[in-house]
Amino acid sequence: MAKDFTTREDNYSQWYNDLVIKADLAENSAVRGCMVIKPYGYAIWEKMQQVLDKMFKDTGHVNAYFPLFIPKSFFSKEASHVEGFAKECAVVTHYRLKNDSEGKGVIVDPEAKLEEELIVRPTSETIIWDTYRNWIQSYRDLPLLINQWANVVRWEMRTRLFLRTAEFLWQEGHTAHATAEEAMEEAKRMLGVYTEFAEKYLALPVLQGVKSPNERFAGAIETFCIEAMMQDGKALQAGTSHFLGQNFAKAFDVQFLNKENKLDYVWATSWGVSTRLMGALIMTHSDDNGLVLPPKLAPYQVVIVPIYKKAEQLEQISIKAKEIKHNLEKLGLSVKYDDRDNFTPGWKFNEYEFKGFPVRLAIGPRDLENGTVEVARRDTLTKEIMSMEGLEEKVADLLEQIQGNLFDRALRFREANTRKVNSWEEFKEEIEKGGFLLAHWDGTPETEEKIKEETKATIRLIPLNPEPEPGKCVYTGKPSPHRVVFARSY
Repeated sequence: MAKDFTTREDNYSQWYNDLVIKADLAENSAVRGCMVIKPYGYAIWEKMQQVLDKMFKDTGHVNAYFPLFIPKSFFSKEASHVEGFAKECAVVTHYRLKNDSEGKGVIVDPEAKLEEELIVRPTSETIIWDTYRNWIQSYRDLPLLINQWANVVRWEMRTRLFLRTAEFLWQEGHTAHATAEEAMEEAKRMLGVYTEFAEKYLALPVLQGVKSPNERFAGAIETFCIEAMMQDGKALQAGTSHFLGQNFAKAFDVQFLNKENKLDYVWATSWGVSTRLMGALIMTHSDDNGLVLPPKLAPYQVVIVPIYKKAEQLEQISIKAKEIKHNLEKLGLSVKYDDRDNFTPGWKFNEYEFKGFPVRLAIGPRDLENGTVEVARRDTLTKEIMSMEGLEEKVADLLEQIQGNLFDRALRFREANTRKVNSWEEFKEEIEKGGFLLAHWDGTPETEEKIKEETKATIRLIPLNPEPEPGKCVYTGKPSPHRVVFARSY
């Protein structure tokens, strides 16, 4: 199946696109810049949703839903917010079509112009804070901890499946608090939730930090983030959590009576992750043989393939295979038994290897005689013969090993491609090799912008608790208290 598949070394970008399409994860749609997420890809996203949704609810959040359309006037209320999103907004101006009188097809009805144009949601801070004004009157109404699962539209000019599309799926949390301290605590708490999800479920090692002013979310006072390294050495922002201060509360006049019976503006956060995590999953673990999935997010963790020549053999194998499937499912594992007779076992092996099924069990007539099963693991492409006795517990343990191995492998790669640099010449040379560069920066947006212009590298994050290490900025030579993380990114 993977014979016509581009390798990472030949063309990493093409390898990624080929993999997304050939593994039946997604495809380009008839709408430019938008994608169709196919059932197998959506099944992975659903598993991500289920895990994250539970994590949100375990930290006290509830789900709601807000409109897709936002009055244009709302965006003018928070100046930095509109500036940050203005170039990506899709705008609805009319609400009706009609047949052209000259027979040229359907046209927009000029008489159906909206009184106020509507923005198709690029993010929901404005519509949500206009709503919160009606929900919050007293400190007793706080904190308000709400999340929504939704789609958003950001009119990207250069798109790539999952990583950057005009429309994508995500969750966005929006919370309101009585004090700055509570809001800051919330923003950091959700950064911790994203970190746990990335490392425990995606098997994706991440760095935690704060964005520089140039990279900060439009309208935020502080943006916390997690950054991961892909196999080509580029950084990918895997999640953000924003401390919004009172900016949106003031813009939308959201005030409350505090415990001292005085009016005050509420303090806010927002935080989100998107289907971009699908791209992170693919680029972190997959190889030239196809997709590699961490067991905790694989739609099927185990596939059982019968090997037979005669119908009677299949009948006997099926009895045992279904028993194994049932016992594995009792352990909470997701299992597929593929007894289709229109594909050979070899074709099925290639199919499941390419689609990243973590464990494959093969059972033939001889296995039934010997009480054994051939067990193949996707992460190492190795096989072994196991006894059917105690097989279910062994497979469950193996899945845990695979999950851990994928994380450890990605962590080793990141560590091997993280380097300190101390001069501008060294910076320019090392950035061409990819990876994370730990360098001194003088703290000014101007220097960051010049570095970006000359090398296409940005500050991915300022470490949350940076190790004090006085030095000199690699670009200007001015004093710097500690190093920050630079990289080229998606």
